[in-house]
Amino acid sequence: MRVIAGTRRRLQLKTIDSMDTRPTTDRIKETLFNMIQFDIPGIDFLDLFAGSGGIGIEALSRGARRAVFVDSNPKACACIRDNLEHTRLTDVSEVIQSDFMSALSRLKNREYHFGIVFMDPPYNNGMERKALRLIHDLDCVDTETLFIIEADMNDDMSDLPELGYTITREKLYKTNKHVFLRKK
Repeated sequence: MRVIAGTRRRLQLKTIDSMDTRPTTDRIKETLFNMIQFDIPGIDFLDLFAGSGGIGIEALSRGARRAVFVDSNPKACACIRDNLEHTRLTDVSEVIQSDFMSALSRLKNREYHFGIVFMDPPYNNGMERKALRLIHDLDCVDTETLFIIEADMNDDMSDLPELGYTITREKLYKTNKHVFLRKK
């Protein structure tokens, strides 16, 4: 896994050996960032269920102002910290080792205002819906915030409007998809 573009282009990133994480492939990451490249410069980026941190690091490399990485797995957080040191991005990053519910409540009254919230939770267990419910009314997001969920290809997201979000786009891959949302 590597940084695809930007100021840290071509730098290799570590991943953790675990059945609990599935790093986004370089090809899918490149497709995703080609779609959102103009939304990134100058924003705060939230990487929920961050794994090795590759998505948030890519956002920083492409001009995000700062990034917050959230993961409950201590090995994942250690990997993120190593990757941030390797890419020399620790000064514009925060790593929160916590479950997403506690992390979101900790972000409630902080100085962050997220332009993009990326979620890559374990597939088919509803964690993204819980996160969307919790983050909906926080002051760190608004109707301009772009929410992106990486999900299993067969995960039905038609209930998301009931949670207060509008699906603006879906990008399908072989086995998974990215679902793009905005708050109503």
